[in-house]
Amino acid sequence: MEKESRLRSILKAISWRAIATATTFTLAYTIFSSSGCEDALEKSSLVAALELVIKLVIYYFHERMWQAIPRGTVRRAFPKWKA
Repeated sequence: MEKESRLRSILKAISWRAIATATTFTLAYTIFSSSGCEDALEKSSLVAALELVIKLVIYYFHERMWQAIPRGTVRRAFPKWKA
């Protein structure tokens, strides 16, 4: 079986981060604004921006790490577990 390309890993990371960051922004905005924070939009944007960059990088390396593990390795390591 062929491994995914680096470009595919990057595109998967970007699409997932867009969804996850929108969720984080919404959650942060809801919390900040409901607590009476005057600059809720600014703080929520900062949280979302930092989360976007940090987790995008982490996800990319996580994906590449899994690509380095040959397919079938996990099943051989845990033969009694059915996937």
